[in-house]
Amino acid sequence: MQRWKCICAYDGTGFSGWQSQPKGDSIQDSIEARLAEMVGVRTRIHGSGRTDAGVHAMGQVFHFEAAWKHGAGKLTAALQHRLPRSIQIVSTHSVSADFHARFSATGKIYEYRLHKGDADPFTRPFTWSLLKPVDTALMRQAAGVLVGRHNFKAFSAFNGEEPGEADDTVRDLRRLEVVERGRSIKVVAEADGFLYKMVRSLVGALVSAGEGKLTASEVSEYLRSGVRTARIQTSPPQGLFLRRVMYR
Repeated sequence: MQRWKCICAYDGTGFSGWQSQPKGDSIQDSIEARLAEMVGVRTRIHGSGRTDAGVHAMGQVFHFEAAWKHGAGKLTAALQHRLPRSIQIVSTHSVSADFHARFSATGKIYEYRLHKGDADPFTRPFTWSLLKPVDTALMRQAAGVLVGRHNFKAFSAFNGEEPGEADDTVRDLRRLEVVERGRSIKVVAEADGFLYKMVRSLVGALVSAGEGKLTASEVSEYLRSGVRTARIQTSPPQGLFLRRVMYR
C-alpha cells in the first residue's frame, strides 16, 4: 500500500461541501466513488480541511492509501476520468507514510472575491456583489487590527465537527490583505489554521467596516471579547476560495 498526496480544484456550486454526506452529494463522495471504481474497494480520502457548501478550491489537498502500480501520472488521469467537470485533479504524488493532509499542514491561504455593484452573470456565481458603497481604506484599517496571533472565537461559528476546536480558538493570522482593482476587491487571508467560518466572518466584518457600520476599534473590541455578535455578519459562500495549503 502506497500513500498518495493529491491536489484538487473544484467549483463548489451545487455540492454540499467537501465533507462526505449521507446523500453522497459532496466533493469527497464524488472522488471516493471514482477511487472505488479504480481500485475495487472503498477507500477513504483525508482532506486538509472542510469547505462549506458553495465554497470553492484551487488547491485543496487530500491523501489516501492504495495499491496502485502505474505511477503518479496515470493515477492523476484515472482519478480525473468520469469525475464531474466541476472537479479537477491537479496533481498526484507518492508521499511517506507519516504524511497527513490535515495534520502535516503548516498553513492555508484563502481568497475571497467581492464586486462593487452587481456583477455580470459570468462573475456573479463566484463573488459577493456589494450593492452598497464600500470604502476599502476603512476595510484595510479593520484588517490591520485583526492580523497577528489572537483568540478568534468571536469570528467563528462552532458546529462541533472539528475535534477540540471549541477549546482551541487561537490562530496566527499572518496576512489579511484587501486588494482593489477597478470594481473588484480581493481579500487574501493566510494563517496557520482557520476556525469554522472564520474567513467568511472576517470578510463580513471588513465589509461592515467598509460600509461604515463598524469601526476598526469596534472590530478590535469584539476580537478581545471573544463573544460572537450579530454585528459580525457571515459573508456568503460563493466568493470564498481555498487557494493553497502549505507544508514543510
